[in-house]
Amino acid sequence: MTSIAQASTSGAANLRRPASVRVLWLLIGAGAILVLGILSVSFGVRTVSLDDIIAALSGHDDTVAQAAIIKRIPRTVLAILVGAALALSGAAMQAVTRNPIADPGILGVTNGASLAVVFGIAFFGISSAYGYMLLAILGAALAAVFVYSVGSLGRGGATPLKLALAGAATSAALGSLISAVMLPRVDLLQTFQSWQVGGVGGAEWPRIAVTAPVLAIGALICFMCARGMNSLALGDDMAAGLGERVFRTRLVSALGAVILAGAATAIAGPIGFVGLVVPHMCRMLIGTDHRWLLPFSAFGGAALLLASDIIGRVIAPSSEEIQVGIITAVIGAPFFIWIVRRQKVREL
Repeated sequence: MTSIAQASTSGAANLRRPASVRVLWLLIGAGAILVLGILSVSFGVRTVSLDDIIAALSGHDDTVAQAAIIKRIPRTVLAILVGAALALSGAAMQAVTRNPIADPGILGVTNGASLAVVFGIAFFGISSAYGYMLLAILGAALAAVFVYSVGSLGRGGATPLKLALAGAATSAALGSLISAVMLPRVDLLQTFQSWQVGGVGGAEWPRIAVTAPVLAIGALICFMCARGMNSLALGDDMAAGLGERVFRTRLVSALGAVILAGAATAIAGPIGFVGLVVPHMCRMLIGTDHRWLLPFSAFGGAALLLASDIIGRVIAPSSEEIQVGIITAVIGAPFFIWIVRRQKVREL
């Protein structure tokens, strides 16, 4: 099985940055999120200036600009939360599976969450945010277990190629089931199609307030397992020799990743490739130590989703804006091909 450490021998594994350099990168990441957050509030059907933003937040402006700003702030916050969650989930999944191409979308986790939500809507009439998240997390967990089990069959165990193929096949099958459930339900089809693309345009404070604590729990679980993820990258035998409880670490880390992916999918729809692209870029900058990689991935994911949302609004500054899920797919698909070629994954 290809490990994260083995997969990055020519790049990230050799980037053993001093703590001061890593702190600097974290500060740069935080600054990028601040700048992108301001741009996110500024751009849209109506472009507003920094002065308008300051006036609106201070309550000294009651113009149309204030209404636009107030509407965009929850969208910006949601993009930050969802982007951070997906990137953190992807980094944890790559550590747990020791698979450099692991990602909630590629491994079928997001489609598992989507199918569970669709079943809840179509057959049980579930409409609450808590109901969506519970179903999404359950569906994501079942999909993750299924894909890993199928990818572990045969000689060599869960190799990157087998996991990717199992994830792709599972995603296709789950996607077909989603279509089969939704097509007869014309009353729900339009709403679901908009959600299925993946976006943050429908952000509302009540839904964010419900989702944020769940995302915080998932993130906390992953951060607590950071040291264990470093041990997993060395291989199960060596990790066990170092005193690590391999099964427990893998199980708890996977739980955190599934909670993050499921909750993010429930509120924003299935957004792909963030969990694939961001952790790889972060390893190139700060190395493979998950105690640093996880928080930096969260910053990077937030920045990527904010930037993607801004690009979608700039390209089509109208009510027909390009959804963020489309932008991340355009960015992530070539990156995925590059990773596969770079890792020189062998066929079975």
